[in-house]
Amino acid sequence: MADVNRGNRPLSPHLQIYRLPLAAITSILNRITGVGMTLAAMLIVWWFAAGAFGAGYFEFVDGVLTSIIGHLILIGSLAALWYHMLNSIRHLIWDTGRMMDVAIVEKTSYLVFAGTVVLTLLTIIIV
Repeated sequence: MADVNRGNRPLSPHLQIYRLPLAAITSILNRITGVGMTLAAMLIVWWFAAGAFGAGYFEFVDGVLTSIIGHLILIGSLAALWYHMLNSIRHLIWDTGRMMDVAIVEKTSYLVFAGTVVLTLLTIIIV
């Protein structure tokens, strides 16, 4: 039979109500940064390949990558690289069965975020 009392039942949680745990957010970001690094690698290959197609095309591609938007994309890719690497190290530690307590997972999540910012800025300053 049809449920005629639908309005009185509670709704299941969705993203506007439910707050994702920090471990879930870092996991989702790890996947996003992996895709982002793939796209950045395609940009770098495009830059290398442009050199094979001639000076004019290389100047165009180099102009795109050295523009303000290009620099922002490359800096974002650099941050994605550092984040993905630091989070992967954390996952390797988890594979050994260590540091799996909820409190330690949250602390290492913040450590990964902080390390990403620091290492990205250090790389920009050095390069």
